[in-house]
Amino acid sequence: MRTLVRYGYVPFMLLAINGAGITIAASGGSKLWLLGLLLLAIASSFVAERVLPYREEWNTPHDDDHRDTAHATVNETLTLASLIVVPVLTALTPFDSLWPHEWPFVLQVLAAILVADLGITLVHLASHKIPVLWRLHAVHHSVKRAYGFNGLMKHPLHQTLETAVGFAPLILLGLPTPVAFALALCAAVQLLLQHSNVDYRVGPLRTVLALNQAHRFHHLKWAGIGDVNFGLFTLIWDHLLGTYSYDPERRFTSDDLGMAAKPNYPNDYLAQLAEPFRASGACTDEPQPEDVTHRQPDAATH
Repeated sequence: MRTLVRYGYVPFMLLAINGAGITIAASGGSKLWLLGLLLLAIASSFVAERVLPYREEWNTPHDDDHRDTAHATVNETLTLASLIVVPVLTALTPFDSLWPHEWPFVLQVLAAILVADLGITLVHLASHKIPVLWRLHAVHHSVKRAYGFNGLMKHPLHQTLETAVGFAPLILLGLPTPVAFALALCAAVQLLLQHSNVDYRVGPLRTVLALNQAHRFHHLKWAGIGDVNFGLFTLIWDHLLGTYSYDPERRFTSDDLGMAAKPNYPNDYLAQLAEPFRASGACTDEPQPEDVTHRQPDAATH
């Protein structure tokens, strides 16, 4: 069973769950089936984390389970609401003829993923460089363990910003609504995989796909050191931007996660919504540890 999870969990999520969602969206099936697939993906994430955990203690709530459930519920509801207005927005764009409607549906989804990934990567990068954006993004970096639901734990304003920038070019090009729904499911599945507490293996694909092995480096708590691996779906843009980092020998514990400059970040859901607007929500530089062995970018904002 552990071997099955180690090598089969990622293909199941990326190919089976996403594949089923793409098929449903292409056929015009009920969107309730997509919701069912999302719930199946969440359940699969929790099962896999218990069969083959990266760290056993990360499966134990750190007084954060109810908070993370609130974040996930609010943010996925916002995502659904944003998809409802896609047809309205695409109807207003003068460039809808630029969308490759003649392509096979799966290729349209893959193209949408790459375009959205670029926008999200750039917003993510900016959120580590611009103090007002970091205030919002810091909510996500306050985590002390990495598990599937962490991916859905974001300040709703930051989630809205990432979604808007990621979808804006697609909307201008006339993104079809079925493609938008498939993209939204793929994004939710990706967030579960990216933060998953599963010791899975993907071989050389770890340098291309933005999965948990590389994303853990993004959650290193010291200023500047975590300013790497910003991609949601892929690490292609990180390679091009020079922000890719990976050390196959590095192992992570809760002591490596969070924010060294803000170790006592509020843990309550409502307090986290308010923290970016308080004086205590500002950025503070933190000295870097001397024993970090992987490449350190020049930036130092958290």
